This record gives sequence, C-alpha cells and structure tokens, in this order.
Amino acid sequence: MSEVLSWVFAILFVLVIIAWYLSYTAARLDRLHVRLSGTLAALDARLVRRAEAAMELATSGLLDGATSLILANAAAESLEAPTEHGGARELAENDLTEALDLALSPETVGHLQATALGQDVLGRVGSACTRVQLARRFHNDAVTDVRRVRRKWTIRAFHLAGYTPLPHTVEFNDEMPEHLAPV
Repeated sequence: MSEVLSWVFAILFVLVIIAWYLSYTAARLDRLHVRLSGTLAALDARLVRRAEAAMELATSGLLDGATSLILANAAAESLEAPTEHGGARELAENDLTEALDLALSPETVGHLQATALGQDVLGRVGSACTRVQLARRFHNDAVTDVRRVRRKWTIRAFHLAGYTPLPHTVEFNDEMPEHLAPV
C-alpha cells in the first residue's frame, strides 16, 4: 500500500511540475505578445510623428513649391495609410522616406540650417526619423522573440498561443536622409 501511495505522489508531483511549466510558458508567451502590441503601437505613433514633421516642413514655406507639394503629398498618404502594417502602409512609408530624401538635399539642408525656423524644423524631422528607425528595430526584435518562443514544441503541442496569428516583421525604408545629421 505504501509503495502505491509513493507512486501516486510521484505521478502527482510530475503532473504538477508539468502544469507549472506550461503555465509559466503560457504566461511568458502572453508577456511577449503584450510587448509586441506595445512596440507596434509605439511604431505607429512614431510613424505619425514623422509624417507630421514632414508635413510641417512642407508647409513651413522654407522649401520651393514643387518640393513642398511632393513632401506634403507623401506625408498625407502616410497619415492616411491603413493602420495595419502590410503592403499599402509600407509603400506609403517608403514614399515618405524617398520624398524626405529628395526634399533634403545638401543645398536645401544648408539653406535651412541658416535660419532659426529651418534649424527647428530640421531638428524635428531628424528626431522623428531617428525614432522611427529605433521603434521599427524594437518592434522587429519583439517579433523575433515571439516567433522564437512559438517555435518550441511545447507551445505548438499544447496550443499555448491559441488563435493568435504569427507576427511578421515590418519592413520599409526608414533611412534618414543622408544629408541630415542625426539629432
């Protein structure tokens, strides 16, 4: 009788350890998904701020008319792009990056740095571009962490991720115009 009781307790102990491990793993995965949601929200906020800074530059009167129009159009498309990251959103962000690169040539940057308003607007654009780069990197790192954890056999075997879709990295050109010094 004592031997049977020992086996029952041993089996219960192993089951408790397994349950604890699964609970811990599910909680860790949940924390990673929450972090992922936070990084995506931060990236969205930074993209909006970059588009607003570009719009501010376009409407400041410091650029020529054609350049202002191109930059304002690209910034407006970025602000109106769908909130889901995918083809349309990434295309709009690529267009804004190209418009900023076109608008901020070395001559234009030199001309803008000669005025106080120009320095202020360039500082905002440069800061916004840097923060977009950082936010995209943080988000893509979070996606990599989630994908790495979700590849584990215990996550897949016990369906710990539920019906949450597998996240994807956000890929678009977020390079700061090369003539704009980091702020």
